[in-house]
Amino acid sequence: MTKLRLAIVGAGPAGIYAADILLKAERKFDVSIDLFEQLPAPYGLVRYGVAPDHPRIKGIVNALRDVLDSGDIRIFGNVRFGEDLTLDDLKRHYNAVIFATGAIRDTSLDIPGIDADGSYGAADFVSWFDGHPDVPRTWPLDAASVAVIGNGNVALDVSRMLAKHAEDLLPTEIPDNVHAGLAASAVTDVHVFGRRGPAQVKFTPLELRELGELRDVDMVVYDEDFDYDDASKAAIASNKQVMVIDRVLQSWRTRDSVNNAGGTASRRLHLHFWAKPVEIKKDDAGRVSAFVYERTRPDGQGGVVGTGELREVPIQALYRAVGYFGSPLAGVPFDKRHGVIPNHEGKVLHKDSNERVPGIYATGWIKRGPVGLIGHTKSDAMETVRHIINDQASWWQPADASDEAIPALLAERGVAWTDLDGWHRLDEHEIGLGAPQGRARVKVVERGEMVRVSRAE
Repeated sequence: MTKLRLAIVGAGPAGIYAADILLKAERKFDVSIDLFEQLPAPYGLVRYGVAPDHPRIKGIVNALRDVLDSGDIRIFGNVRFGEDLTLDDLKRHYNAVIFATGAIRDTSLDIPGIDADGSYGAADFVSWFDGHPDVPRTWPLDAASVAVIGNGNVALDVSRMLAKHAEDLLPTEIPDNVHAGLAASAVTDVHVFGRRGPAQVKFTPLELRELGELRDVDMVVYDEDFDYDDASKAAIASNKQVMVIDRVLQSWRTRDSVNNAGGTASRRLHLHFWAKPVEIKKDDAGRVSAFVYERTRPDGQGGVVGTGELREVPIQALYRAVGYFGSPLAGVPFDKRHGVIPNHEGKVLHKDSNERVPGIYATGWIKRGPVGLIGHTKSDAMETVRHIINDQASWWQPADASDEAIPALLAERGVAWTDLDGWHRLDEHEIGLGAPQGRARVKVVERGEMVRVSRAE
């Protein structure tokens, strides 16, 4: 049986799951897999998109590590697709390629004032507090009152990181520069806005419950938001997750801080429901000065309609957490409207004709958009891999499929790539940095230092 060579671009959960499923299908075909990652370290959003105080979610790293350490996959880190390596290169050296590049940009929010100084995308803030090597080392945290737009888990992560006291993050792998920035933060009030009601939120009960456990932070909810319609009552009665969320929110209504009355903490986290974004007001210097929203109400069919009532909350900074968006890849079809690679069940399609593009596949968020939790990525990869196995006749015929071809090509182009042994070195180095302080690790942030440690230079 001829050994087939597959490339996977993206070493987050989507790419690693796809590699694992392909290897376990080896009884159907003989395959070798090379995994390419633009960062010097693997794991994608598990490393750079999950708040550092979520060790339970980060536990998924153990399963991903087992796949990489199986010895059946080569990883080439610090390799940028479209710059260091092109689609033509992949066609020359592999039979097919899977793109698993995810979605790391913020979805836009088209309201007046969104471009104000102090208006940020949540994804950029998450990248900063997770120590992503390609973002600035500092973040402006001079606002006392901050708005977060969104009712998903990312909105709660952002809100929690803004409201939480920096010293309470020290047991985590938070980078030193991030801890220093948060320790100097001026924040006293974080306002979270969602356009629908408490029974229609997108965050999970665990995320919500964690908010109420923050030290020296009062949870503020508003009685007017809990006048439930029949649809909300039915959702609470029939869906266990919604029921738990309602139970948590109702417990906060009994606290002294409800409706802003009597709280004693130094910081407050306000949850506002039935709030449709209308405008971000600016001061004379062009900075964020207030958030204007329209009060909404249920439409009886699971949606909302505007009431015409406008409200204004003074703020000095705003974060939009309304979703992630994929980025185009050189030479690969891209749907600009939805931020995904056009595909049918992972088989990539020409953007205009909807005809199959031979040899190119997609999985994860670049395939289906930024929906679902990390666990959903595995079933998503299974669908794509099933087609890969069935489509072998339509794959490319590489001119040079030798194991030595890619290392030689990258060396010729002067690419300082990192490999699996290099990731082990970086991993051990970060754990070593944390050990004297009793911390799990201290994440290395600067790309050059990550590469030097990985390559033992």
